[in-house]
Parts: sequence; structure tokens; C-alpha cells
Amino acid sequence: MDNQDRDSRSSKASDSPGDTMNDVYAAWHEMLEGEGAGLAARVAELEVRCARQAEELLCLRSTLADALRRLNALEGRAPPPSTGTQRNGTYTGSSGTPTRELRIRQPTYRETAKRTSSYGSSTSSLPQRRGPQHQSTGSLQSDSPASSSSLSPAPSPSPRATPAPLHVPHASQPYRSRNNSTSSKESVSPGVNLTKRWSSTGDFNAQGLIANSSTHTCQYNEEDGTMRMYLRGRPVVLHGPSDQDGLDPAKVAPPPQNKLKLEWVYGYRGKDCRSNLYLLPTGEIVYFVASVVVLFNVEEQCQRHYTGHTDDVKCLAVHPNKLIVASGQCAGHDRVDARPHVRVWNSVSLATLAVLGAGQAERGIWAVAFSRADGGSLLAAIHDAPDHVISVWDWQRSDKGHCLAETKCSVDTVVAVEFHPLDRNQIVTCGKNHIAFWTLDQTNVLYKRMGIFEARDKPKYVTCLAFNHNGDVLSGDSSGNLTVWGRGTNTVQRLVRAVHDGPVFSVACLKHGAVLSAGGKDGRIVMFDADVNPTGLENVIEGHYGGVRVLAEGRGSQLYVGTTKNCILHGDLELGFSPAVLGHVEEVWGLAAHPSLAWFASAGWDRLLQLWDALSHSTVWSKDIEERAQCVSWSADGGVLAVGCLSGRWLVLDPHSRDVLAQHQDGSEPIQTIQYSPDNKMVALGSRDNFIYIYRVEDNGARYSRLGKCLGHSSYITHLDWSEDSQYIRSNSGDYELLFWNATTCRQVTSPSSLRDAAWASNTCPITFTTVGVWPENADGTDINSCARSRDGRLAATGDDFGKVKLYAYPVTQPKSLCHAYGGHSSHVTCVRFTQDGARLLSAGGLDTSLMQWLVD
Repeated sequence: MDNQDRDSRSSKASDSPGDTMNDVYAAWHEMLEGEGAGLAARVAELEVRCARQAEELLCLRSTLADALRRLNALEGRAPPPSTGTQRNGTYTGSSGTPTRELRIRQPTYRETAKRTSSYGSSTSSLPQRRGPQHQSTGSLQSDSPASSSSLSPAPSPSPRATPAPLHVPHASQPYRSRNNSTSSKESVSPGVNLTKRWSSTGDFNAQGLIANSSTHTCQYNEEDGTMRMYLRGRPVVLHGPSDQDGLDPAKVAPPPQNKLKLEWVYGYRGKDCRSNLYLLPTGEIVYFVASVVVLFNVEEQCQRHYTGHTDDVKCLAVHPNKLIVASGQCAGHDRVDARPHVRVWNSVSLATLAVLGAGQAERGIWAVAFSRADGGSLLAAIHDAPDHVISVWDWQRSDKGHCLAETKCSVDTVVAVEFHPLDRNQIVTCGKNHIAFWTLDQTNVLYKRMGIFEARDKPKYVTCLAFNHNGDVLSGDSSGNLTVWGRGTNTVQRLVRAVHDGPVFSVACLKHGAVLSAGGKDGRIVMFDADVNPTGLENVIEGHYGGVRVLAEGRGSQLYVGTTKNCILHGDLELGFSPAVLGHVEEVWGLAAHPSLAWFASAGWDRLLQLWDALSHSTVWSKDIEERAQCVSWSADGGVLAVGCLSGRWLVLDPHSRDVLAQHQDGSEPIQTIQYSPDNKMVALGSRDNFIYIYRVEDNGARYSRLGKCLGHSSYITHLDWSEDSQYIRSNSGDYELLFWNATTCRQVTSPSSLRDAAWASNTCPITFTTVGVWPENADGTDINSCARSRDGRLAATGDDFGKVKLYAYPVTQPKSLCHAYGGHSSHVTCVRFTQDGARLLSAGGLDTSLMQWLVD
């Protein structure tokens, strides 16, 4: 509308208002029609553009679907149902190649729950190291898309995993044991903190870290003789030998004809348990380690074992008749079999007489005691609970006994309970900040009187109890004092100050009336007369054995001493003491059997390297190597012993002189495994920094020169094996890879099928074609800590995170293979090894610090 029209309409408006309004309406209508036509044109243009983009989107969807199909093929995933048919249990893929598929049922709670030991915090953990999130270089040229098992790794079992570049030096990271097993409560190096321990695969499911791991699927391809198994959703392709007959994964392989029998247990739990060493009339001392109660005749050097417990034994008591024993255990992860309870059993026949308190205690049984004045008809127990419950049982009533009384004991820690030897209804307990005197009345109600200290004499802990011949109570405390409490009273009758420098861990009243006290810090054993007057007779145990944890009276003047460093000594105050039982104090991972002698070596985080004789069940020597050890290995001729440490250092020692012959440093992370080649000319070391280091061995194992390192794993090395001709190495890693290497060139063999007929000198790698059947249902790749094959090739053994040692018929190529399973360890089994003649199997128990020797029947 131009300016002239506006002026004319304006002049008309002044003449007639109605005409003016009509003209305005007409003008607005004309303008709206013009703008509507323009809008319609723009809408039409947009519709055309949308149609064009819709066509492009359809093309992109088609391309994406094709890309996903190709990706599935590359990663080796199980094909979707639409790509083939299933007939009579046999899957026919799109290529027409027949494969068989096996889906294993959901596991029980016990099978999926990881075991923890009460030595360490059940909520502690050390994070996993992770490598890069990309395909390893060697797999790009492999002969099969998934044959190297090194496609982009599955998420690390640790929820705190952090990707890091493969070839860039790493900062020191918190260390976790070889896989997701129980870790030490103590950090590996200064500044390293522990995090939550993920105790079962259910923890990961709850956090959304496991995708579709509800079943464990194995597929066998008859055309190329490969087995595809899945660990936490990750496909692993394993090539069988070319002469392998067709496998039917649905078939079940029988267990071996051989079985295991527990022959010897090395170790003792004195580090954190009290009142756990007694002498029986049979001449045996009774004590415990892991979930086994050991009856050991020191003079005749023979052991028997009570194996009724399912988790850590924490306390022990002997009946007044000296034949019946009560032992209490802590809670395990199994909701039924590993509930805390007390077992009463016959020390001669090892028959269980009663099981008390199963389902009543919350965390564990910390202390037990038989009544003494009435012939032992009652049993008192302290339950580890927020209020530390005390219960009194008539244990002879039926198998489960009868609870006469139960009440809250103390909000503070209770460390000991004892019945009075002369008053049937009197019980004494002690612990942090208190000693309590209990009376069980005729109506089976418990009444408590607290012991009265003078304010300046009240100790932080009352640590131990005993009774003299007058019926007075003797107690030792954390201030190093001995206190005499008059019979029937709760007041101090006499106080003997500063007997020890540090806490008094044990007080014992001997048959002839003398009193002994033992210090947990100063290691002194001091004798008093019946009136608690010093006699001047004392002895000090050597410092490397630790402090005194418990005293037990032997025959004549003999004494048995349990120490805080898990040793048992025997001797007397005049002539001194010698070791009867030695053991490790911290987590044990290193275990190796001598290639020709009945010797084996063990090494742990306590910096101890120990050499044992499997026939005499004795310690040949023990050496402090001043490094926390993770693995140990003999050379092929047994001439030297190599030890890998948590600092990345590794040492070579002469087993006869114990001298260090060589030491090297490879990276700053733990050496996970060491293996010498069968010809003894090379040694391979698998590190937590994802590399395998290969050295040439010279001068009979005294000198080493590095050939190179193998690069290609995307996670830390867990196990490795040499071929019998010493030309090749196979290795497993933390993200379930199986890779092969040329040892002389340190290069990856990118065609695994070319080594399908290679003969391997050992089978410590659990992820191989010959060990498919050792993996449990719903395996997450960290369940199996160790694997071993007997020298004659007839048997295989594994140690797992559930505290079990299992025996299989070798080779274990059937996904469903039956086995013989054995308990005894209360922590993750970190290593298993057969002795040189295959007659025995050795196992290490991680946090329970025990070594067990099994006879192969």
C-alpha cells in the first residue's frame, strides 16, 4: 500500500466513519491473503525438505543395521535368532555351519558369592588396573575376527577402573591381587588407600556394570574345531587341536577317579585370635588356621584335621575331660552353610556331637568356654554383635543343644569368657574397658556385676583371664599389669604393676601352682609363685617369631607358645624355645613346586620367602627378602628360585645358600607371574603394567639379559605358559584375553590356529581350550585364581574365589565337567601346584595365610 492511497483513505475517513471502517477491513483482508499465500509456499517447501530428509534417514537406518551386523560378526557375538534356526539342540548359522550351544543354569548364591576372610576387612578392596579401550594391535591381522580374543575389552571387574594409554608410563596405581579377590587390609605402599571390595557378581549387576551375564554360553564349531565361551559377556574363541573329535557341549564329563585327602596344614592363626592352643591327653596340640582345626603331635610329627567348619574358625575351648572340643566360626557369605555357629566334637573320633547357635549369631562366635565345676555340661559363647551377646547352652540336649540364657554383654569388645572352676554358676568376661562377673541363677537368668577399678588403674583393655587354685580370678591388661580379684567379689585384691612392657596377652596357672604371664609386645614369659610373687625365672622369645599370643602347659616343664606372627614354639623357660609350626603372616600368592625334589617354595606380602619339604612337612629355611612378594618360580633344573615382587622388582636366589644371585626392575607395578622355559635358556615375567618381559638366562641362572617385551595385552597379565620346545608363550590377561607370542622375537602370533597343535609344558593359564570346563556357571573371569596340570597330564586342579580346591580329569574340554571339590581354606585360593611326582597337590589360601598339602589318592 503506497503513501498516496493512505492519504486518500485518510481524507475519506474524515467524511464517513462507517465507510472508513469498511475500507480498513478490506485492506487488512487483502494484506492477510497475501501473507497467507507466502506462508503456504514456505510450508510446501518445508514439506519437500522433510520428505527428502526422511528418505536420507531410511538410508542411514539401513546402513546402521548393516554396520551392527558386521560389528557382531567381528566381535564374535552369538547371532540373533533371526539369522538361523535351531534344531534338536544344534544351531545352524546363516553360513550353514552347524554349531552346538549350551546354556548353563543360574548359579546358587554360594556359587556367586566371593569368599572373604576375617583376617581383612570384608569391605576393603584394591582397584583393578585397566588398559586402553581399543583393539590390541595384533588382533587386526589375526586369521579369525575373534581368534586372538583381544577385541575391545569388557569392562574391568573393578568399578573404579580408569583407562590409561597402553605405551605411556603409568603413575603408581593402587594394587589389587591378581584378580578380584580378597585383598589385604593393609595398603601395598604408602599413600595407597583401599576401596570397597566387590564380593560377588551381584554387586556389579546392581551397579549396572555387567550386561547380559545371567547365563554362561559355550558354543562349539565343528567345522573349524573352535570353542567360543563367554566371560562377563566377552567372547573368547579357543582353538582345539586338529585331531580333536567332535565335541557335544551338552554332554557331561565325569570327575576323575582320583580324589584328594588333606595330608598337612602349614600355618597357625595367632595374629588376631586368643586362647587357641591346648594340649590334649593324646599328646597332640590343638589349634586352628583357616576353617580347619588341626590336631598335631609334635613328637611323632603327624597331623589330624577336623574339617566340619565352613568359614574362619575364631575360637576354641577344651572340655574338662580333655577329649571334647568346642570351636566357633565367623559368618561366611553362604546364607545357609556358612552361618556363624559353635561345633562340639570328639577329638578322638572327630565326630560332631552338637551344632549350636546356627542362625542366632549375627557375625561370628568370638569366644567359647565349657563349665568346669559340674563336669562340663554347659557352654558359654560370645557372639560378635553390636551389643556382644553372651549365651549359655546345655549343649548335650539333642544335636542343636538348648539355649538356657542369652543377654547383651557389652557395647564394647569382649575378648574372653571363662566359667569359674569352683563355682558352677559363675562366669567371667573381659574386654575393652571392663571385666564383668556373671551369675546364672536357678531360673537361668544372668546377672552382671562390673569389676571395680580405681580410676587411675583402669586399663584400656582387660586382655586375658585365668584362675588360681584358691578360685581367685587373675587378669592381664593392656597396661602390662596383673590383677588378682578375690573369689566371689568384683573388687581388686592385689595389683602387680608393669609386669610387661606392653599388653599382657596370656596368663596361665600351672599344675604345681605357679603362674605364668606373657607379653604380646616384649615377648617375655615371666614366672610367679602361687601368690603372684616373682620367682626371677623368665625367658624371651626371639623377635622374628613375634610377641606371645597364648601359653599352653605341656608335659613336665614343657610349654607351647603361640605367637602373634603365626608361629607355635615349644620348649621351657630354662632351655628356651624352638619352632614347631611356622607360617606366613600376610596374604600369600607365591607357590611353586621343585621340578625334581619334594620341595616347594612359598612367598607372601609379609616379605617372607620360605622353602618347605613336602615329605617331612618341615621348613627347610625362611628368609626375609625385604620386598612384598607376589609370585615365585623354580628354574627348569631347580638350580635357582625367582621371586616377583609388588614393586616391579624380581630377585633370583640360590636355594642352598639363600644368596641373592641377581635382581632386576621391570616397571613399577607388581610382577604377577614368572615362568622359566623348559630348556632353561629364557624366563618370562608377566607384569601388571600389561607387558610380558623376556630375559635370556646365562651362567646357570646367575645372569640375565633382556631380550625385549611383548606388547599387545590391553590389561594386566595373570598367567602364562611355555611351549615344550621353548619357542612360544601363551598368556591370559585381566580382561580374559588369550594371546600367543614368539619368545625369541617378542612378537605376537596373530594366527592362533597355527599353534592349535603346539604342546605346552604347563597349563597354568585357565583360559585355554583344555580348561574350558573348569569355569563355573555364570563365570565372570575372576572366579579362577589358579590352574595346574599334573606332570603325567591326567589331572587338573584349580583354586577359586569361593575357597575351594577342585580336581578334574584332564583335559577339561567339556563345558560341563564334573569335579571333586574340597574346602578347608577360608579365603580365596590364590595358587595350586602339583608336586614333581604328581602324588600331592599344594594350595595357598590368600588371606587365611595357610598352605595345605593334599594327597592324591
